[in-house]
Order: sequence, then structure tokens, then C-alpha cells
Amino acid sequence: MISKRKIIKQIAFITALSCFTPFVFAEETEPDKESTTQEQKPRVVKPKTSFDSVEERRLYSILQSERENLEEEKKVLALKEKELKTLEKEADKKLKLLDDKLDQLKKVQKKIEELLAEKDVKEVKKVKDLSLIYAKMSPDRAALAMGTVDIQLAADLLANMKVKSAAKILDKMDKVKASQLSTTFTTIQVE
Repeated sequence: MISKRKIIKQIAFITALSCFTPFVFAEETEPDKESTTQEQKPRVVKPKTSFDSVEERRLYSILQSERENLEEEKKVLALKEKELKTLEKEADKKLKLLDDKLDQLKKVQKKIEELLAEKDVKEVKKVKDLSLIYAKMSPDRAALAMGTVDIQLAADLLANMKVKSAAKILDKMDKVKASQLSTTFTTIQVE
């Protein structure tokens, strides 16, 4: 009869070995000279067919089923890892596309801002030129022309004139229109 201590040692040995190798246990054979020169391949071993006790056979069966479960889990994990890598690559591609689009939008925004600044400069120059034209007109004709334009434009025109010319034009305008222009002229515009 086999002692309990011997069975426990065998179980511990089998359990320890099952943690480190996914192959069935058998007697070791000496490595061939060919196998040492080539890449080391997993060692194929023959399954153990004779057991010293029923308990040993039962433990061996449990270890075999656990080993099979572990192999299945490894396959599932490998598939999931592959899926995750594929998803990661797709996400990276989409992020790169978004970054490229964002860069393009920033370039367009910068171009629009430059064009708007250029437009503002041109408008200011045109208003100054137009104010010189109105200043050289007779006060009656300038007042009549300013009465028909936008109130803000009229205020800007007056702001670019000499005080004496602006006063003569305001004097010739309708009192209501002159009052509106004065109010608009003195109001600070916040942009």
C-alpha cells in the first residue's frame, strides 16, 4: 500500500508541473543533436497510461481537464487581444483623420481671420477717402447725401472729417437726423 505522504508528494509534483507546462507528463528522453541546433520546439510527450492508484488516476483526469480549460481560455484571450489590436488600429486611424481635419480647419480659420482683418483695413481706408469727398462738397449737398446713408456710416464719415467741416454739415441737416448722428457719433462701439 502507498503511504499518504507519497501520494501527497506525487500530487504536489503533478500540480507544480501542470502550472509550468501545457503538455502531458511522461518520462523524459534525451534531446537529439538536431533539436538543439534548430529552434527549440515544444516537447511532445506520451500520456501516462498506468497509474499506481485510483486517486492518482482521478487527479490526473482533473489536471487534464484543467489543462484543456486553460488552453481554451488562452485561445479566447488571444482572439480578444487580436480584436483589441484591430480596434486600436482603427481608433488610431480615426484620431489621425480627426487631427488632420482639425489642422485643416485651423488653417481655414486663420485665413478667414486674415481676410477679415484685411477687409477691415480696406473699409477704414475707404471711409476716410469718402469722408474727404464729403468734406470737399458743399455743406448743403453733403448734408443731403449723409441723410440717406446708414447712420453708423454717416457717424464714421463725420468722425474722419475736420471739426469745422463736420459742424457745417450737421448744421445743414434735418434736426432729428443730426440728433441721431450726434448720439451715434458719441456712443462708443464695442466689437
